Amino acid sequence: MTDVNSRIETEIKSQDVVVFMKGTPQFPMCGFSGQVAQILNYLGVPFKGVNVLEDMEIREGIKAFSQWPTIPQVYVKGEFVGGCDITREMFQSGELQQLLSEKGIATNIAAA
Repeated sequence: MTDVNSRIETEIKSQDVVVFMKGTPQFPMCGFSGQVAQILNYLGVPFKGVNVLEDMEIREGIKAFSQWPTIPQVYVKGEFVGGCDITREMFQSGELQQLLSEKGIATNIAAA
């Protein structure tokens, strides 16, 4: 495992929900990262934001790590969930709330 992969693994394991994003949860620097932060905040889910704009090695490394070409990237209990579109679709269908519930992560909104 490369150094960047071990750094990514450490980040993913550091909290139940981790989002590799452009900007921070308080100040997203792109609309897609903002949408993901908004969904998680609406659900009342605490999450760690990893600002890929501050670290080019993480920014490129996360794409190879997940084999997913875009940012943001959402991880729940170490499992890659997807990017903005998948997270939004899962939220709208209730699947995100169900996944969080199954993983033991409380939300403000019950699963559908």
